[in-house]
Amino acid sequence: MKLLLDTCTFLWLIAAEHKLSHEVRELLEDGRNTLLLHQASAWEIQLKHQKGHLGLSESPKRIISEGLRLHQITYTPLQDDAIWHLQKLPDIHKDPFDRILIAHALIEGWKLVTPDPQIAKYPVPVVW
Repeated sequence: MKLLLDTCTFLWLIAAEHKLSHEVRELLEDGRNTLLLHQASAWEIQLKHQKGHLGLSESPKRIISEGLRLHQITYTPLQDDAIWHLQKLPDIHKDPFDRILIAHALIEGWKLVTPDPQIAKYPVPVVW
């Protein structure tokens, strides 16, 4: 199964694993699953770091690179098809990072790993 990690899920995996649900920890540890981090999440992490909202001990580039390597996560680039799919999403909330993750997960058939109840309102498979 392909699991697209929400930005907070990725950050918790690398720095606050106790915040992950038991089900999510099992899925992330199951070697049969493919874990994915979206390029938009890297962008979101960089922006939040610049604003001082994350309190990272190292640069986002280093933290993301190490997290990808340690947890065998595939880095997924932004794709045009996901951008064009945004217009088909219901207007539930305005977070552009969440919306691109939702659109990309929908067109690829991925499950989105997130605790966000707003994302669960979209027609995307959510795991938490």
